[in-house]
Amino acid sequence: MNQNALSKVDGFKNVLNDRSIRNRIKACLGDAAGAFTSSMLDLYSGDSYLQNCDPNAVAMECMKAASLKLPISKGLGFAYVVPYKNVPTFMVGWKGLVQLALRSGQYATINADCVYKGESVKTNRLTGKFEITGAPENDHAIGYFGYFQLVNGFEKMLYMTREELEAYGKKYSKAYSKGPWQTEFDAMAKKTVVRQLLKFGPMSTEMQAAEQYEVAAAQSQAKSVVDENANTALLDLPDLQPVEVDCTTGEVIEPEPEPAMPGF
Repeated sequence: MNQNALSKVDGFKNVLNDRSIRNRIKACLGDAAGAFTSSMLDLYSGDSYLQNCDPNAVAMECMKAASLKLPISKGLGFAYVVPYKNVPTFMVGWKGLVQLALRSGQYATINADCVYKGESVKTNRLTGKFEITGAPENDHAIGYFGYFQLVNGFEKMLYMTREELEAYGKKYSKAYSKGPWQTEFDAMAKKTVVRQLLKFGPMSTEMQAAEQYEVAAAQSQAKSVVDENANTALLDLPDLQPVEVDCTTGEVIEPEPEPAMPGF
């Protein structure tokens, strides 16, 4: 780690040592506050792109994960703080959505996974249920499914093809071409399927908060794109001439025609 990076990490340590930050983490996580603070430092130290963001803003985005009691270690896949154009953004992973649903006590089981080349999905349009047949030929996912069953016995399943999810990502993610849709497509696809699936089930307070964070992240990305592209093109405006208006009638006074030049 170079000297500049060390300086940034030291600055982030100062942010984490702030009494108000420590108290907020303690209020959210209790005895687990120390371990979460260490994971915040590990996340920041290991991400050079995140180090280009305002350290206070990084801490605030990490606090969103703390409020949902979700770990932010990248390897676990429950929650992330992702830098986008030097702005840190909190995102819930698909495993985090599953965790929040199970934590509500209303879901008996919930799952999401890939459908691979060689497998096929047969859907019953009447019941909305489907079955997966065949055997995977390789690890290339051609689709993604989600399933849940509530403790009262109600169940719901959803299947989306890879093409449908590519179209979804392009439409709703302003960072589609450069963000996790490119580097972690399977994880983003499963997260999208789970988000759409959970609309058919009960939503706990934590699940609603997670959804609000997702909306805020999308709005932040959209604003960054607008700011980046604003005023980048010159407007081709006509050469407007001043006009004289009759103050009594409001009519435009036509200028007297100029006398023709001799020979014209």
